[in-house]
Amino acid sequence: MRSDVVKKGIPAAPNRSLLYALGYTKEELERPLIGVVCSYNEIVPGHMNLDKIAEAVKAGIRAAGGTPVEFPAIAVCDGIAMGHVGMKYSLVTRDLIADSTEAMAMAHQFDGLVMIPNCDKNVPGLLMAAARVNVPTIFVSGGPMLAGRLNDGRRTCLSHMFEAVGSYYANKLDEAGVEEYENAACPTCGSCSGMYTANSMNCLTEAIGMALGGNGTIPAVYSARLRLAKHAGMKIMELVEKDIRPRDIMTEAAFHNAETIDMALGCSTNTMLHLPAIAHECGIELSFDMANEISGRTPNLCHLAPAGDTYMEDLDRAGGVYAVMAELTKAGLLDTSLLTCTGKTVAENLEGVVNRDENLIRPIENPYSKTGGIAVLKGNLAPDGCVVKQSAVAPEMMRHEGPARVFNSEEEAITAIYDGKIVAGDVVVIRYEGPKGGPGMREMLNPTSAIAGMGLDKDVALITDGRFSGATRGASIGHVSPEAASGGNIGLVEEGDLIAIDIPAHTIQLKVSGEELEARRAKWVCPEPKIKTGYLARYARMVSSADKGAILG
Repeated sequence: MRSDVVKKGIPAAPNRSLLYALGYTKEELERPLIGVVCSYNEIVPGHMNLDKIAEAVKAGIRAAGGTPVEFPAIAVCDGIAMGHVGMKYSLVTRDLIADSTEAMAMAHQFDGLVMIPNCDKNVPGLLMAAARVNVPTIFVSGGPMLAGRLNDGRRTCLSHMFEAVGSYYANKLDEAGVEEYENAACPTCGSCSGMYTANSMNCLTEAIGMALGGNGTIPAVYSARLRLAKHAGMKIMELVEKDIRPRDIMTEAAFHNAETIDMALGCSTNTMLHLPAIAHECGIELSFDMANEISGRTPNLCHLAPAGDTYMEDLDRAGGVYAVMAELTKAGLLDTSLLTCTGKTVAENLEGVVNRDENLIRPIENPYSKTGGIAVLKGNLAPDGCVVKQSAVAPEMMRHEGPARVFNSEEEAITAIYDGKIVAGDVVVIRYEGPKGGPGMREMLNPTSAIAGMGLDKDVALITDGRFSGATRGASIGHVSPEAASGGNIGLVEEGDLIAIDIPAHTIQLKVSGEELEARRAKWVCPEPKIKTGYLARYARMVSSADKGAILG
């Protein structure tokens, strides 16, 4: 066993004495040591139940003959961090999580790992660590939140909550109406109830083969989630016995499967940051351009919130991620020969799986659209690309041309939006919010929600070198690369410049001549860094561009 280095022989006697200090018995130390990486905390609603998940995992490990050893991982609640300096610390935690988990796993030489994440950066951070450490590993998340209900019976969710604030500033909703939303939007523990980033990544963890069926969709409050956790604890012992490791599962073909399922589900644009970063840890390069190729052949089968009015609990009832995968296999869009954490192939996992609700998971022959949920656009405004969740864009905004309204921070933009200074036809440009310029690449959920809440989501586009929450809808185009702080053309846009967006054609064009752009570039001076000390300053010096996954060099 890998853990023998700290358990066996005279040289390991000091190590054993410290393990005995923890209360472990000789009998327990003769079994495989399984690290249980639990992201429980008391500030993230999606993580408040993870102590229960960890106990269930540990019960499964013991039942299968292992010794569980729990240690923590951090997590940030993006919703609570939204709209202030805290959001600068969201994306950057992905690398902190990966680094600290790698350190713990390597320092203590566990034989296997069970990762228990739930929310946005926690999932990819732990997947990155799993790829680095490359010992047998399985994932089990905390599960999604149930949708809320308003007093009139309508279901609601966090994206509606953010849009309610915009409605208030547009005088479409009073303070009592806002309060009704805030009391109803998030009714249980769990990752927020739509196809936002957390649920997107938990579904893709299942799709890529690193989690058992149901991981992405079984609600947090269902007892089935505890049974899933126990089975994950049992399954890790089989993976250790068979020596099935993350890089055996997370192959290049598996990432292409995940991207295909991403397109069919209509996942968050943040997956375009996280999948390349995870692949990088596996020694695989995922091209930004590959997204359009996969989207071009993959129909969009699901319209969960914010694209539609259905939620994760509905997807679970319809058969979950496996049911979506079963539809995709009908058209030969997945490689079903691949190994997964079940010890079986994708094809074996999908045996007997059926789509139980064809209104929620559209049949492959009757999709919402013939192309996938995400598109990458390129042009002189984003030579290296930018990303839009096209499944959440109104038809009338798939092509749009309008004057630029330019802001050098999220705060400047949100003030203008709330003050009614943005009008139909405008293209809001928010820059110096990229991985380096932010630093930390903040999510722009407040501006996009304000625009939607004011009823302008079918008339106004928003472009940024920052990123978006999975709860964002509308013509919201992020990850503009190169970013402004790296000399990208988004830093050269001036108030009133015309910007042309053509999502079906995958183009985004600043209608300014090349000569004029070069003249502007000669005068351009990069602003002083917003953060000059601490972790964010180090992050800004090390981080790559968004089109490369914002990985650290």
